[in-house]
Amino acid sequence: METPKIFESEYRFCLLLWENEPINSTKLVELCKEHLGWSKATTYTVIRRLSERGVVKNENTMVSSLISKEEAQKSRLEEMVEETFEGSVPAFIAAFSRGRKLSKQDVDQLRALIDTYQEE
Repeated sequence: METPKIFESEYRFCLLLWENEPINSTKLVELCKEHLGWSKATTYTVIRRLSERGVVKNENTMVSSLISKEEAQKSRLEEMVEETFEGSVPAFIAAFSRGRKLSKQDVDQLRALIDTYQEE
């Protein structure tokens, strides 16, 4: 099953949800006002839209996620690689590492990841 698209502002909402779920919708409204500057109406609109897309569920005023943070991150990253780098993971890694110093640990982790895929 494909992970539903989550837009940037919705992702920031989901970060709050993942950190606090399951959470009462009234408390979620308070968190969104405090951390995102959203009104009650905006929060309930986002809950409704994400519910319709199968990202969250809202049952008896308790809101919880239907997809994990990791699933959402993977989907967002795949979409970005496809749209920005024409699906090329090497081009993505080159652009990502350009202008920043990769530590020896970063390089070792990337090498281990590549080795894992070569063994399959």
